[in-house]
Amino acid sequence: MNPIVILAGVGLWSALYEEMKRNLSPLVPLEKIFIVPITTLDWIGFPPSPEHSTNRVMKRLHETLAQVEARFPNEPITVIAHSGGGTVALIYLLGKPFHGDAYSNKSIHKLITLGTPFRSIERYAKLKMDFIAKHLEPNFFEQVEVVSVASSFRKGKQDGSLQERMAFEFYRNTFGDGNSDGDGIVPIEACYLNGAKHIVIDRVEHLPAPFANWYGAKPAVEQWQSFLLPIPAHQFS
Repeated sequence: MNPIVILAGVGLWSALYEEMKRNLSPLVPLEKIFIVPITTLDWIGFPPSPEHSTNRVMKRLHETLAQVEARFPNEPITVIAHSGGGTVALIYLLGKPFHGDAYSNKSIHKLITLGTPFRSIERYAKLKMDFIAKHLEPNFFEQVEVVSVASSFRKGKQDGSLQERMAFEFYRNTFGDGNSDGDGIVPIEACYLNGAKHIVIDRVEHLPAPFANWYGAKPAVEQWQSFLLPIPAHQFS
């Protein structure tokens, strides 16, 4: 199985993804699963500068990839990115300057995003969306397979239960329409990326929390892990 690099979602930190790593280990040897070392401070900045969070996280991702490449040379790498980490990973892969930083990497041949909004009206997210829309070309998908995983967990409802009302507000703040279905934070429609493969899984919520069936929990991983199937060697050069 190919090496895997896990990238945290916006505002989250790497330790939260040990659960995902454990739940992937029956399929992928633990020594081939790496988690990008991210802290909440990387996302926020000090002093606060969230507009530069993408640059800080891309640097951490690049450093981790270099370690993986040194340990497993000439093996294609799969990146699994959660939430807003997915847009950071995609910007990294585009290789175009984002606030002055650009990277080149030909080892990543697959990107799996989990609850990643590729369309958003939120201020800082939109900076990334606009950049991706400007630079993403159809031939990109000939080099990197992108699988966007969304979840049907809770429908937003303005006059519903507390959970439905909360989902409504999250969906409205992300996509502009609170009357949507999604993972409780990100609506399914926002996970659409033209050129990617789109998968909707069931009853999986967005945020990692104790006893939550989030994207890294065992029942959820079992729904999307088939997309980690090895990349044939002849496709990697």
